[in-house]
Parts: sequence; C-alpha cells; structure tokens
Amino acid sequence: MPLARLTAWVREELGEPAFRGKQIYSWIHEKRVFDFDRMTNLPAALRETLSQRAKLPAVTTRKRLESKLDDTVKFLFELPDRLCVEGVLMRYHHGLSLCISTEVGCAMGCTFCASTLGGLVRRLTPAEMLGEVYEAERQAGEPISSLVLMGIGEPLDNFDNVLDFLTILSSKEGRNLSLRHVSLSTCGLCDRIDELADLGLGLTLSVSLHAADDKTRSEIMPVNRRYPLEELMRSCRRYFSKTGRRISYEYALIAGVNDTPAHAERLAKLLAGQNCHVNLIPVNPVKERGTRRPDAGSVRRFAALLEKLGQNATVRRELGSDIAAACGQLRRSEAGEAPADS
Repeated sequence: MPLARLTAWVREELGEPAFRGKQIYSWIHEKRVFDFDRMTNLPAALRETLSQRAKLPAVTTRKRLESKLDDTVKFLFELPDRLCVEGVLMRYHHGLSLCISTEVGCAMGCTFCASTLGGLVRRLTPAEMLGEVYEAERQAGEPISSLVLMGIGEPLDNFDNVLDFLTILSSKEGRNLSLRHVSLSTCGLCDRIDELADLGLGLTLSVSLHAADDKTRSEIMPVNRRYPLEELMRSCRRYFSKTGRRISYEYALIAGVNDTPAHAERLAKLLAGQNCHVNLIPVNPVKERGTRRPDAGSVRRFAALLEKLGQNATVRRELGSDIAAACGQLRRSEAGEAPADS
C-alpha cells in the first residue's frame, strides 16, 4: 500500500497510532525487511497481528542469465503463486536501468510479440512490481538509476496497480526514485494516456507505434481497431502539451510488413510537428509468430530516410541478444519447467 493508505489501515483497521504505518513502511522500503517478526520497533502484539492479517509477498529469481556480450542480465522472476515474469537489467554510462513486467502475459494480441502468446494470465500487484525492483537491486548489489515499464504486459491495462506502484517507488519514504527517470510503454490506450496526462507525474511516455497507417497497424496491433491513429496522435499531442515531456515512439521493423521507404515517409508525415523521438527496433524473431527482421542495410536506410525527412530517429542499441533478452522469450522457454505458468 502507498503510505497514506497503509497509515489509514493501521489506524482504522488495527486501532494503532498512525506513526506505526510509517514505521512499517520504512521497514519494507528502506530496510527491505519482509518478515514482520524482524520489525523490532513494533510491539510484539502488533507484529503478531500483522503476521495474521497482512502479507509481504516475496519475488525471487528462478533463473538468471548473464550476457557474454555486455553487462546485460536477464531475470526470470518467480511470483508468490509460482507464475513467472521477466526483467532485464542493463548497464549504461549513467548507471543501471531495469526493465520490468506489469502483467503475467498480455491481452493486447500484437502479432509480432512473444508476450501475448497465451493471452493475459493475471495482473501484477504493486507489491510484485516493487518486488522486481528490489530483487534486481539485491542481485546487482547497487541501486538502479532508471526504470522502464516495458516488459511483459500493458502497463495502462493495469492502471490502478501501476499508479500505486509509482506512488511508492517515488515517495521520499519509499524507494525515492524520481519519476523523471521512469519510462512507461503503452500500445496506445488513449483514455488512460489522457488520465496519465492529467496526473502530471513527469513520466516519459513511450508509445508502441509500429505502423503509420491504420490498415497496417490494425493488422499487427488489434488495439488500433479501438484506438485508431488519429485518436492516438491526439492523445499523444495532449500528453506533451500537459506535461512538457517529449514522447518516444517505438517502431519495430518487420521485414515485408512496415520497413519500406514508403512506410518511413508515412511515419515522418504522421509525426510531423511533434516534439518526439523515434526508436527503431529490428524485430526479434518469434518462432510462433513467423516474423522476420530486416537486414542491417534496410534498417540503416529506413533511419536515414526518417532523418532526411526531419524526424529524429535512432536504432535501438541491442543488449543481451545472446540471452533471449526480448520480452516473453525466456518465460515461454521455461513453460515446461513451470506448470503453473503454462
């Protein structure tokens, strides 16, 4: 629970002074203690009550893969019910960046993505998302400096839990990570983007675009049938207007689908006039999807054409390519070892 809600629960449900809520919060988020019996400044009776009425779910590491090519580490995190999600820890010059999951599986159905295979199993709680962060920091032995909600799942499909997670993550009494160092990736749930804009959290919004015309985008991203490009662009422009935060557009280049010069021209036209950046991602082939990645020359030409047309674009630096660092691949490969997550 965020601090205000925890304090109210301690006072109203347990009949304890409000300051006990802050003590519990400090044990969890500052001292990283997940055993009520070890919270030694709490009365023994309160610790016993907490052990009966509250849970501190632990996120553990089922598998850890370290890249031989760079410092990237891929985690298969195990949740309390033995379901699994993925996280990726990447080292940059500014420090450690962690990509976490927000759902087990995904309901969005994008045709090139391994995370959507099998659909949505369930949504993660705020505690489980924090657990990913705390477990990765424990393994790394140092704090992360930036966070990306771009792993398995659609964060805005788990809106309330993600907001609670961000509240704890950024609170001074909690993890105390500025939300200016957090990027949230969405496939384009416009109503939620509008709500996020009104909250003014300072997040970087990263929009999975992947096509610049409704026909192509609807074929590879079913969400476009509900929120077509005109509506999505309206919400994105509004987000920038309300927050002043430049939007990043993710564009997975899929051979024969969205990687031609004509596609680049449509993309530049669609984003003309926006304060934004395009992140080009050669698609990671997924066996069950049959997608193909363009050759390096095609990727370079696509990026160069965007730049020529006045659109700021870069090709994403690939990290951990030898450890299945693309979202969903490790979880799928472990399915046989994890019957609860089949």
